[in-house]
Amino acid sequence: MAHIQHFEYGSITPALSYALSVLGSALGLVCAGRIRAARSAGQRTWWGLLAAWAIGGTAIWAMHFMAMLGFAVDGTRIRYDVPITAASTGIAVVAVGIGLAIVGTGRLNALRLVAGGLFTGLGVAAMHYTGMAAMRLDGTLGYDRIRVALSVLIAVVAATVALWLSMTVRRGLAIAASALVMGIAVNGMHFTGMSALSVHLHERRGQLAGTEVSGLLVPIVLAVIFGVVGLVYALLAAPTEDDRAGAAYLDARRGAERTAVASPEPAPDPVGLRGRSTLGQPGTPFPSRRGNPPR
Repeated sequence: MAHIQHFEYGSITPALSYALSVLGSALGLVCAGRIRAARSAGQRTWWGLLAAWAIGGTAIWAMHFMAMLGFAVDGTRIRYDVPITAASTGIAVVAVGIGLAIVGTGRLNALRLVAGGLFTGLGVAAMHYTGMAAMRLDGTLGYDRIRVALSVLIAVVAATVALWLSMTVRRGLAIAASALVMGIAVNGMHFTGMSALSVHLHERRGQLAGTEVSGLLVPIVLAVIFGVVGLVYALLAAPTEDDRAGAAYLDARRGAERTAVASPEPAPDPVGLRGRSTLGQPGTPFPSRRGNPPR
């Protein structure tokens, strides 16, 4: 059995992977909050897609890839099958998107939450082991079934908690705290699954297919950067609930001002002269000095 290194570059890869999971979780929670405030089906779909990409693509898949940068097996090189690696990305994003659709359609209840968490958690686990299946090395991969089952359980519980948070958390500090917790859960699932792995080297070494991790690093890093920048731009450009409330207040105030200008109030009459005066009333003759000549 070959010796496996999970932290070949020290603490930098787990630290970066945790930071990515926290960042993606925070952006995803903010986008999920916009789903609840959306006024149309199109807006809900748009924010749901962004939340799925933030959580599934950044918090889960990008975290997995960053952690895999520190993975090494003594006695063999490691390459990755690009199509399978790309498929693992799609699995994570689609699983989170469907989970958000389940809990975000109609009123949130325990049945929806459990169903969404189960589907999303199994999807996250499928992403992890699909990504592992994309590895090409001079050996055979083996897994401890108990630890695999534990990693799947962690994924389901973490997904359920994440979906519940996405539908209930609204404010900044709560979002930040929730993102920290989600980051711990995602990393815990990943490294639990990695601890189940064993590698048995082949006696004969052949040519490895696939692409080295260095060849995937630049495009994946660029994709993550552009994805995060796009998410931040979308969040900053879209009006919030407070923005809409403020705009509605200003519109109502301008409308009241226009009504006041169009229908001015009569001048004040503090001593009641207007009520006692008969001028301008029907049947009241206009006073004239002809009937009363000066003396």
